[in-house]
This record gives sequence, structure tokens and C-alpha cells, in this order.
Amino acid sequence: MPGILWGVLFSHTQDFTPVCTTELACAAKINFEFKKRNFKKIALSIDSVADHLAWSKVCLNLSLCIHCLRSSVQLGMLDPDEIDKDGMPLTVLCVFVVGPDKMKLSIMYPATTGRNFDELLRVIDSLQLTALETLATPVDWKPGQKCMVIPALSGAEAAELHI
Repeated sequence: MPGILWGVLFSHTQDFTPVCTTELACAAKINFEFKKRNFKKIALSIDSVADHLAWSKVCLNLSLCIHCLRSSVQLGMLDPDEIDKDGMPLTVLCVFVVGPDKMKLSIMYPATTGRNFDELLRVIDSLQLTALETLATPVDWKPGQKCMVIPALSGAEAAELHI
């Protein structure tokens, strides 16, 4: 969707954790995939700005890393079962995909499970397609594969729009 900005917010338990570091390294490696979809990336954890800066040197191409405990609490991203060395709850691994009009998707992972970026990109492609077309995408859909007409359309409307 050229010209229309989308965003993805990744929350992380803490800076320098192995799972989160692999995720941000992957996000940096496939940054071109986000760029061609006109997506900005934001990473959020509750650590200090100094830690973010040091960690971002490890995870190159990080678009923006923000420190905001208040946002983590407001978005329901703290996991009371996963705590740090000081007894503070860790931020769960959330992904929020934000379209030009509203939040389109949220996925929550435990701190011990890394995200699947192939699936995230597949979902982003589906969200961007279905934002423009009156279509739905079936299970395991990938760009270029057949889609379905949404049930709200009549047979005549579907034929008119999608022939």
C-alpha cells in the first residue's frame, strides 16, 4: 500500500535477552520486507534508555526503541508469572499491527517463545490486501494465491467486483 503508513509494535521482556535479541536481529535482517509494505517498526521494553542504546548496537537497523513502563501497563503487556531478578514482571512478547485507521492485529507470546516473522509478514500482506479489497484470505494463504469473497457480498456483488 504505497503512500499509506502502517506500523508494527514489538514488545520485549528486557534488553539483551536471547529470544528478544534474535527477534530484533531478524527484524533488522528483513527490514526491506517491512519497507516494501510501508511499515515502521517500534520496539518497546521497560529498560533504561542507556540499555536501549547499547542493545540497539547489537540489533542493527532498529527503527525506534522506546522506554515506557506506563505503555506496557496500559496495553496489558506485563506477565505476572515471568519476573526479572528484581522481582518485577517482565513484558510479554506482543505484536501490534496498526493500520492507517486502527489497530488491525495483536498477538501475545510468552517471554520464552520467539515470534514467527514469516507468519507476521503473511498476516501483514493479508491485512493490507483485505483493507483494499472485499476479500478474505483462507488458512495458510500466501500472496498470489486464491482468496475468498467475504460472506457479506451477494453473488451479484461478488461477480461484479471480482471477475
